[in-house]
Amino acid sequence: MKKAEIITALLPYPDRGDRKIRIYVPEHNEGELLPVIYMTDGQNLFFEEEATFGCWKLIDLVEAEIKSSGSGAVIVGIDHGGEWRDNELTPGSIGTVMPTDMPCYTNAEGEIFDSFVVDTVMPYVESNLPVRRDREATAFCGSSSGGLQSFFTGLSHRERFSFLGVFSPAFLLYSAEDLKSWISKMITDDQPYLYIYTGAEGDLERRIYESVEVVYDILTELCYPYDLLNEVVLFENEHNEEAWREIFRDFLHTFIFRANKKADE
Repeated sequence: MKKAEIITALLPYPDRGDRKIRIYVPEHNEGELLPVIYMTDGQNLFFEEEATFGCWKLIDLVEAEIKSSGSGAVIVGIDHGGEWRDNELTPGSIGTVMPTDMPCYTNAEGEIFDSFVVDTVMPYVESNLPVRRDREATAFCGSSSGGLQSFFTGLSHRERFSFLGVFSPAFLLYSAEDLKSWISKMITDDQPYLYIYTGAEGDLERRIYESVEVVYDILTELCYPYDLLNEVVLFENEHNEEAWREIFRDFLHTFIFRANKKADE
Protein backbone atom coordinates (compact mmCIF):
# COMPACT_ATOMS: atom_id res chain seq x y z
CA MET A 1 0.00 0.00 0.00
CA LYS A 2 1.33 3.44 -0.97
CA LYS A 3 0.84 6.16 1.63
CA ALA A 4 -0.88 9.47 0.86
CA GLU A 5 1.41 12.36 -0.01
CA ILE A 6 1.54 15.93 -1.25
CA ILE A 7 3.93 16.52 -4.13
CA THR A 8 4.95 20.00 -5.29
CA ALA A 9 6.48 21.02 -8.60
CA LEU A 10 7.53 24.27 -10.27
CA LEU A 11 6.57 24.39 -13.93
CA PRO A 12 7.34 27.21 -16.41
CA TYR A 13 4.43 29.58 -16.97
CA PRO A 14 4.75 31.76 -20.09
CA ASP A 15 6.45 35.09 -19.31
CA ARG A 16 5.83 34.75 -15.55
CA GLY A 17 8.52 32.39 -14.32
CA ASP A 18 7.76 29.15 -12.55
CA ARG A 19 4.27 28.33 -11.27
CA LYS A 20 3.76 26.09 -8.25
CA ILE A 21 1.69 22.95 -8.65
CA ARG A 22 0.43 21.04 -5.59
CA ILE A 23 -0.59 17.42 -6.14
CA TYR A 24 -2.39 15.33 -3.55
CA VAL A 25 -2.02 11.59 -4.09
CA PRO A 26 -4.23 9.61 -1.70
CA GLU A 27 -3.39 6.22 -0.27
CA HIS A 28 -3.58 3.59 -2.99
CA ASN A 29 -2.39 0.12 -3.91
CA GLU A 30 1.04 -0.42 -5.44
CA GLY A 31 0.67 -0.11 -9.22
CA GLU A 32 -2.86 1.31 -9.02
CA LEU A 33 -3.71 4.22 -11.33
CA LEU A 34 -6.25 6.76 -10.06
CA PRO A 35 -8.70 9.20 -11.65
CA VAL A 36 -7.36 12.77 -11.68
CA ILE A 37 -8.92 16.20 -11.17
CA TYR A 38 -7.08 19.31 -12.35
CA MET A 39 -8.08 22.42 -10.39
CA THR A 40 -7.49 26.15 -10.36
CA ASP A 41 -6.46 28.20 -7.29
CA GLY A 42 -4.11 25.58 -5.86
CA GLN A 43 -3.23 27.78 -2.87
CA ASN A 44 -6.77 27.39 -1.53
CA LEU A 45 -7.27 23.65 -1.87
CA PHE A 46 -5.36 21.86 0.89
CA PHE A 47 -4.06 23.89 3.84
CA GLU A 48 -5.51 26.84 5.78
CA GLU A 49 -2.08 28.48 6.20
CA GLU A 50 -1.54 28.62 2.43
CA ALA A 51 -5.02 29.76 1.42
CA THR A 52 -5.40 33.28 0.09
CA PHE A 53 -9.22 33.39 0.13
CA GLY A 54 -10.33 30.39 2.21
CA CYS A 55 -9.57 26.66 2.23
CA TRP A 56 -11.45 23.83 0.52
CA LYS A 57 -9.75 21.20 2.77
CA LEU A 58 -9.79 18.70 -0.06
CA ILE A 59 -7.61 16.12 1.68
CA ASP A 60 -10.40 15.54 4.18
CA LEU A 61 -12.97 15.23 1.39
CA VAL A 62 -10.92 12.73 -0.62
CA GLU A 63 -10.22 10.64 2.48
CA ALA A 64 -13.92 10.67 3.36
CA GLU A 65 -14.78 9.47 -0.15
CA ILE A 66 -12.24 6.65 0.10
CA LYS A 67 -13.71 5.60 3.45
CA SER A 68 -17.23 5.71 2.01
CA SER A 69 -16.78 4.20 -1.45
CA GLY A 70 -13.31 2.70 -1.41
CA SER A 71 -12.13 4.92 -4.26
CA GLY A 72 -10.20 8.21 -4.43
CA ALA A 73 -8.69 10.59 -6.95
CA VAL A 74 -5.50 12.54 -7.43
CA ILE A 75 -6.02 16.30 -7.04
CA VAL A 76 -3.77 18.62 -9.06
CA GLY A 77 -3.93 22.17 -7.72
CA ILE A 78 -2.54 24.83 -10.05
CA ASP A 79 -1.63 28.04 -8.23
CA HIS A 80 -3.37 31.22 -9.30
CA GLY A 81 -1.26 34.11 -10.53
CA GLY A 82 -1.87 36.52 -7.67
CA GLU A 83 -2.46 39.96 -9.16
CA TRP A 84 -2.88 38.34 -12.59
CA ARG A 85 -5.44 35.76 -11.46
CA ASP A 86 -8.57 37.31 -12.95
CA ASN A 87 -6.92 37.94 -16.30
CA GLU A 88 -5.32 34.48 -16.42
CA LEU A 89 -8.67 32.79 -15.85
CA THR A 90 -10.67 34.86 -18.36
CA PRO A 91 -10.64 33.60 -21.98
CA GLY A 92 -10.75 36.36 -24.56
CA SER A 93 -11.99 34.16 -27.39
CA ILE A 94 -15.44 33.73 -25.81
CA GLY A 95 -16.17 37.40 -26.42
CA THR A 96 -15.62 40.93 -25.20
CA VAL A 97 -15.08 41.17 -21.44
CA MET A 98 -17.63 43.80 -20.64
CA PRO A 99 -18.23 44.78 -16.98
CA THR A 100 -17.09 48.32 -16.23
CA ASP A 101 -17.38 47.79 -12.47
CA MET A 102 -14.59 45.16 -12.38
CA PRO A 103 -11.32 47.00 -13.11
CA CYS A 104 -9.23 43.89 -12.39
CA TYR A 105 -10.12 42.56 -15.84
CA THR A 106 -7.71 44.39 -18.13
CA ASN A 107 -6.35 41.72 -20.47
CA ALA A 108 -8.08 38.37 -21.00
CA GLU A 109 -5.41 35.64 -20.95
CA GLY A 110 -7.40 32.45 -20.41
CA GLU A 111 -6.01 30.89 -23.56
CA ILE A 112 -2.48 31.08 -22.10
CA PHE A 113 -3.61 29.33 -18.91
CA ASP A 114 -5.44 26.77 -21.02
CA SER A 115 -2.24 25.96 -22.92
CA PHE A 116 -0.27 25.78 -19.65
CA VAL A 117 -2.69 23.18 -18.28
CA VAL A 118 -2.88 20.99 -21.37
CA ASP A 119 0.65 21.31 -22.73
CA THR A 120 2.71 21.61 -19.51
CA VAL A 121 0.83 20.46 -16.40
CA MET A 122 -0.94 17.41 -17.81
CA PRO A 123 2.16 15.89 -19.46
CA TYR A 124 4.10 16.36 -16.21
CA VAL A 125 1.37 14.72 -14.12
CA GLU A 126 0.80 11.86 -16.53
CA SER A 127 4.54 11.13 -16.70
CA ASN A 128 5.27 11.30 -12.96
CA LEU A 129 2.12 10.46 -10.98
CA PRO A 130 -0.06 7.32 -10.66
CA VAL A 131 -2.97 8.63 -12.73
CA ARG A 132 -5.14 7.15 -15.43
CA ARG A 133 -4.68 8.84 -18.79
CA ASP A 134 -8.03 8.01 -20.32
CA ARG A 135 -10.53 10.80 -20.89
CA GLU A 136 -13.18 9.15 -18.72
CA ALA A 137 -10.93 9.45 -15.65
CA THR A 138 -9.86 13.06 -16.22
CA ALA A 139 -11.73 16.09 -14.83
CA PHE A 140 -11.24 19.83 -14.55
CA CYS A 141 -12.74 21.91 -11.75
CA GLY A 142 -12.67 25.55 -10.65
CA SER A 143 -14.70 28.27 -8.99
CA SER A 144 -15.63 31.83 -9.93
CA SER A 145 -13.13 32.85 -12.65
CA GLY A 146 -11.76 29.32 -12.23
CA GLY A 147 -15.22 27.92 -12.96
CA LEU A 148 -15.30 29.93 -16.16
CA GLN A 149 -11.84 28.63 -17.08
CA SER A 150 -12.90 25.05 -16.35
CA PHE A 151 -15.85 25.47 -18.71
CA PHE A 152 -13.62 26.95 -21.41
CA THR A 153 -10.76 24.45 -21.14
CA GLY A 154 -13.04 21.42 -20.80
CA LEU A 155 -15.15 22.27 -23.85
CA SER A 156 -12.08 23.32 -25.85
CA HIS A 157 -10.41 19.96 -25.13
CA ARG A 158 -13.32 17.54 -25.13
CA GLU A 159 -10.93 14.76 -26.14
CA ARG A 160 -9.04 15.15 -22.83
CA PHE A 161 -11.75 15.81 -20.22
CA SER A 162 -14.96 13.88 -19.59
CA PHE A 163 -16.11 15.74 -16.48
CA LEU A 164 -16.13 19.44 -15.56
CA GLY A 165 -16.77 21.15 -12.23
CA VAL A 166 -18.10 24.60 -13.11
CA PHE A 167 -18.65 26.27 -9.73
CA SER A 168 -20.09 29.81 -9.53
CA PRO A 169 -18.67 30.51 -13.01
CA ALA A 170 -18.00 34.11 -14.08
CA PHE A 171 -20.29 33.94 -17.12
CA LEU A 172 -21.50 37.45 -16.26
CA LEU A 173 -18.33 38.82 -17.90
CA TYR A 174 -19.80 38.22 -21.35
CA SER A 175 -22.97 39.05 -23.24
CA ALA A 176 -25.51 36.31 -23.88
CA GLU A 177 -24.89 36.72 -27.61
CA ASP A 178 -21.16 36.11 -27.28
CA LEU A 179 -21.69 33.12 -25.00
CA LYS A 180 -24.16 31.52 -27.39
CA SER A 181 -21.90 32.10 -30.36
CA TRP A 182 -18.91 30.48 -28.65
CA ILE A 183 -20.81 27.56 -27.13
CA SER A 184 -22.44 26.75 -30.47
CA LYS A 185 -18.97 26.18 -31.93
CA MET A 186 -18.13 23.72 -29.14
CA ILE A 187 -21.11 21.38 -29.50
CA THR A 188 -20.12 17.99 -30.91
CA ASP A 189 -21.14 14.38 -30.44
CA ASP A 190 -18.74 13.75 -27.56
CA GLN A 191 -19.41 16.30 -24.83
CA PRO A 192 -18.06 16.27 -21.25
CA TYR A 193 -20.35 15.97 -18.24
CA LEU A 194 -21.10 19.47 -16.92
CA TYR A 195 -21.55 19.75 -13.17
CA ILE A 196 -22.62 23.39 -12.91
CA TYR A 197 -23.16 24.78 -9.42
CA THR A 198 -24.16 28.18 -8.11
CA GLY A 199 -25.57 29.74 -4.97
CA ALA A 200 -27.80 32.82 -5.05
CA GLU A 201 -27.12 34.69 -1.79
CA GLY A 202 -25.42 38.10 -1.94
CA ASP A 203 -25.20 40.49 -4.85
CA LEU A 204 -22.31 38.82 -6.70
CA GLU A 205 -23.58 35.25 -6.40
CA ARG A 206 -27.08 36.36 -7.37
CA ARG A 207 -25.71 37.93 -10.56
CA ILE A 208 -23.69 34.81 -11.25
CA TYR A 209 -26.78 32.64 -10.71
CA GLU A 210 -28.69 34.76 -13.25
CA SER A 211 -25.89 34.38 -15.81
CA VAL A 212 -25.74 30.61 -15.20
CA GLU A 213 -29.46 30.40 -15.97
CA VAL A 214 -28.78 32.17 -19.26
CA VAL A 215 -26.03 29.67 -20.13
CA TYR A 216 -28.19 26.71 -19.09
CA ASP A 217 -30.91 27.92 -21.46
CA ILE A 218 -28.32 28.28 -24.23
CA LEU A 219 -27.03 24.76 -23.65
CA THR A 220 -30.51 23.24 -23.75
CA GLU A 221 -31.44 25.29 -26.82
CA LEU A 222 -28.32 23.97 -28.56
CA CYS A 223 -29.31 20.40 -27.57
CA TYR A 224 -26.50 19.70 -25.12
CA PRO A 225 -27.09 16.08 -24.05
CA TYR A 226 -29.53 16.12 -21.16
CA ASP A 227 -27.81 13.24 -19.36
CA LEU A 228 -24.52 15.18 -19.36
CA LEU A 229 -25.95 18.41 -17.96
CA ASN A 230 -26.31 18.75 -14.19
CA GLU A 231 -27.21 22.13 -12.69
CA VAL A 232 -27.18 22.40 -8.90
CA VAL A 233 -28.45 25.58 -7.18
CA LEU A 234 -28.26 26.11 -3.42
CA PHE A 235 -30.01 29.43 -3.06
CA GLU A 236 -28.81 30.10 0.49
CA ASN A 237 -25.11 29.87 -0.41
CA GLU A 238 -22.81 32.83 -0.96
CA HIS A 239 -19.73 33.24 -3.17
CA ASN A 240 -17.03 31.60 -1.07
CA GLU A 241 -14.82 28.57 -0.50
CA GLU A 242 -17.11 27.16 2.18
CA ALA A 243 -19.89 26.79 -0.37
CA TRP A 244 -17.61 25.27 -3.01
CA ARG A 245 -16.20 22.83 -0.49
CA GLU A 246 -19.74 21.75 0.36
CA ILE A 247 -20.64 20.98 -3.25
CA PHE A 248 -17.27 19.43 -4.09
CA ARG A 249 -18.15 16.39 -1.99
CA ASP A 250 -20.94 15.40 -4.39
CA PHE A 251 -18.92 16.45 -7.45
CA LEU A 252 -16.06 14.17 -6.35
CA HIS A 253 -18.32 11.21 -5.66
CA THR A 254 -20.16 11.56 -8.98
CA PHE A 255 -16.94 11.87 -10.97
CA ILE A 256 -15.26 8.86 -9.34
CA PHE A 257 -18.41 6.75 -9.73
CA ARG A 258 -18.62 7.53 -13.45
CA ALA A 259 -14.87 7.03 -13.99
CA ASN A 260 -14.90 3.63 -12.27
CA LYS A 261 -18.07 2.54 -14.04
CA LYS A 262 -16.47 3.31 -17.39
CA ALA A 263 -13.34 1.38 -16.44
CA ASP A 264 -15.46 -1.67 -15.58
CA GLU A 265 -17.31 -1.71 -18.90
